[in-house]
Formats: sequence, structure tokens, C-alpha cells
Amino acid sequence: MYTNEMLESMKKVEAARSANAVLEPRRMTAEEKETLLATYHPDYKQGEFAVLQIGANKGEKVPTELAELLQANSRINPAEIDLSKVDYDVDVLIIGGGGAGASAAIEADNNGAKAMIVTKLRIGDANTMMAEGGIQAADKENDSPAIHYLDAFGGGHFAAKPELLYKLVTEAPEAIQWLNNLGVEFDKDENGVMITTHGGGTSRKRMHAAKDYSGAEIMRTLRDEVLNRQIPVVDFTAAIELILDENGKAAGAVLMNMETHEILIARAKTVIIATGGAGRLHYQGFPTSNHYGATADGLVLGYRAGAKLLYADTLQYHPTGAAYPEQIFGALVTEKVRSLGAKLINVNGEAFMHPLETRDVSAASIIRECSDRGNGVHTPDGIGVWLDTPMIELKNGEGTIEKRIPAMMRMFGKYGIDIRKEPILVYPTLHYQNGGLDITADGMTNIENLYVAGEAVGGIHGRNRLMGNSLLDIIVFGRNAGKNASSKSKDVTLGALTLEHVNKFAKEQAEAGIKTDVVSPKLLPNYARRK
Repeated sequence: MYTNEMLESMKKVEAARSANAVLEPRRMTAEEKETLLATYHPDYKQGEFAVLQIGANKGEKVPTELAELLQANSRINPAEIDLSKVDYDVDVLIIGGGGAGASAAIEADNNGAKAMIVTKLRIGDANTMMAEGGIQAADKENDSPAIHYLDAFGGGHFAAKPELLYKLVTEAPEAIQWLNNLGVEFDKDENGVMITTHGGGTSRKRMHAAKDYSGAEIMRTLRDEVLNRQIPVVDFTAAIELILDENGKAAGAVLMNMETHEILIARAKTVIIATGGAGRLHYQGFPTSNHYGATADGLVLGYRAGAKLLYADTLQYHPTGAAYPEQIFGALVTEKVRSLGAKLINVNGEAFMHPLETRDVSAASIIRECSDRGNGVHTPDGIGVWLDTPMIELKNGEGTIEKRIPAMMRMFGKYGIDIRKEPILVYPTLHYQNGGLDITADGMTNIENLYVAGEAVGGIHGRNRLMGNSLLDIIVFGRNAGKNASSKSKDVTLGALTLEHVNKFAKEQAEAGIKTDVVSPKLLPNYARRK
């Protein structure tokens, strides 16, 4: 199944490993990182971005694929929508059924509010399910939220909103306890103490995990809690436009049944956007580790209603997406593989970077190795570098892979690759939306009563996110939005419902000379074969 070139390269990897010649390169200096990122990271490719002509972020750049959706036509004609016919009437409307949406629903329910989740696929069909490596929290004796803050702030290029990052790290230990009490099966030692490991850019071992399906285990637990509480969940129904009231406050959403295209109206005293990421837009043609519905819908809904974006020009390309075989091209290979001791190795059997640099630096290093340096491993369908997984068991003992990363072993095992004995090929994959809607510490946007949680938020992580802080932010900010939106709903008196903001946006489009056939939100990717 391997080409001759791949087999020859694999022999060099094995020889270096057996001779203990795979040395760990030093960490890069700040200056070296800046030069590397500016030259090789996709966020720095100026030709891949467009300047917004309309909306709250007019004059700012975003990826061209996102700009097309942000400045597209609405899926509805407001004149044809009867807002007097209300199908759902709730205190808190949660758009999105992933970890952030589920956490928000649980806390809103705790607060006595009438909450409802609406999701275009099923509850749990979300990037939360795809997260593998773990969730950070500074809850060990040699650690503290202050150290966690410094790691994350530096890893995000000192661009995070301090009040958001402060909330993330200070509420992290309690978030772990909350999940544990709900029933998440975290890895623990024989004394019941949670096992923690390093992640890229962390100075302490604070990664809590459930083997290498941490996100799936967290989502399982949250989904069960939502269903056990009998919180209403409307599956296969997408929010296609926000509704404001006559005073400009969020007041619900126009929904569309994904199967019948029936239009439904949800009225709500507060609204939480928890729609997740944008990987299925395939920025710059990259593969993605994201779930099928990750099409930046929340950013589009919020932007058309007047909400501001923050850092929408920055994405995270996970350094280790599967590069071979083609059936799993782009699938996530968790950073935990490197945390356990696997090193990134080029075609010549050489380790070319420290294995636990931050994700943006790691991704740029791999791209450099495969492009300018010519040290990538060519596959029948592309290029990549080796991730030397057999080193894990050399370092930690036989059985470590099956015990600590069984999902990885199974994923590659389906294609005849035993990661205990053979290295695997990886290349960066589009993984995370660093930017999103701008919120204050209580989770609200500049539109009153419109809250955001999870990957649709911008500013928590700055311009790069450390491993394990995304599963953390969906819990911390999902709970945050649920608590605050439900409390706010108790004092809300809704005015008359309106879609006038959609007409206003269309007028702004026309005045800017924007002519397009594109409609948004996108809802689902299009993989139809093209001639």
C-alpha cells in the first residue's frame, strides 16, 4: 500500500529510531517563530483575504470564502415571513446542539428558564464530538490559573481579550469538577486522581482526557443530561435569520426544517448563538477535521443583524491531520500523540522541530519542510511528514498506545496501518475558528439579548489557541451564556418582532454595489462533483 519512496523513507525513520538518533530539536526563539509564521502560515497569505465592504466590520479583512457569505443575500424575503405566527415561544433560544449549546441549555434550565435547542443536524453533531486530546484546567499542586493564563496569552500572541481569558482559566477547575459530577469518565490513576499530560505551549501538565475521545465522552454526557432534563431539542432545523424586536434587541429566529424547508418562527426573550466553526468552508483549499455542519452560520446570522466580529481573519490549522491514506485525508490526529512522545520526522528520518511547539508554529514548520526545504514525503495523493508513533511505546512501555490513544489505533488499523509498529503521515488540516463574534465577559454581543458561546466566539484565545482550551471554552462560556441569558430573560419585555435589519442589510449591499447570487447562511457544504 506504500510507494517505494514512502518505504525507503520509512526505513530511514526506523533506522534513526532504533539507533536512538532522533534527537529532539530545541524550541524556537520568538524571532524565529515570527519569521516562520509570516512566511509559511496560511493566515499570512494576503491574497487569500478580502476586505469587507459592508456591516459592522466594514474595512476589515476576512478569508475570501467567509467574506462571500457575510456579504451574501438572505435566504428569506422578509415580506413573505409572517412573524405573528409563532411556532415556538421560549425564554432562551439556543442555536446549536454541540457542547456549548448543551452546556448553556443545562444552566438555563437550572435557572428556571424555559430553554430550547434548535440544531440543523442532531444534538451532538458538532466539533465537540471530534475533539480528541483533552481539556485544560490548572487543578494540580504545581499549577495555577495564573500560569494557565500566561501560557494561553502568550500562545495566542498576546491578543486574547483579558477579561475572557481570565474567565476561561479561573473557572476551568470548577468546569472539570462539573463535568466529572455529571459523569464524564476522565482518565484516573489507581487512587482516583485525574491523569494529566502536557500539550503544545503548556508549561504544566494540565490536560485532562478520556483516552483520545475526550470530546465524544463530554458530548455524550452533556447530551444525556439535556435529554434527561427533557429540555426541548428541535433537530434537523436550522436558524436562517435572527429576529429582532422593534427596539433592536434579539428576540428569536426564523427557522427552516432541513428536510421539508418549512419556515417556522421561534420567539425568545434571549438568544444564544452556539453554532461552532467554519472548517467545511475549506479555506485556501485545506482539508478539515471539522464535522459536516461547520459552515460559519453563527457568524453570518450575527453579522447580518449588526453584531461585531473579532479576529475573523485568523484560523487554526491543526499541524497533524492525516495525510495518508486518502480515505481519512484531513482527519484529526490528536496532539496527544505528540504529548506521549511521538516526534515529527521528515523524509530523511530527521526530527525538524520540537514536538510541542504551539499549533501555529508546528503547522508552519510542517508546511516549510514540505515546500521550501523539499523534505516532505510524497504520497499518491499529496505530501506529508512522518509522525513517529512507535516512539510512544519505546518511551512509555508496551501497551501505552492501546491504553491511551485507542481511537487513533483503530482509525489507522482499519486501513492496515499498525501505529504501534509503523509511523503515520500527517499534514496540517483546517481545525478551528480562532475569530468569531465579539462578546463581553457576560457572553453578550453588542446586540442586547444576543449571546454567543463556543467556537463562534472571537477573542477568548487571541490569534492562536492552545490544545485543550476549546473543550474548556465550550463548557465555561456555554455555562456562562446559559446562566446570564436565562437571568436576563426574567426582566425582558419583548417589543414587536421585526426583520427590518435584513432589509437594511440588503440596502447596504446595493449601495456598495455588491451583486451576488450567493445566499447565506450556507448550512451545509457542497461536495457535488464538478466538471
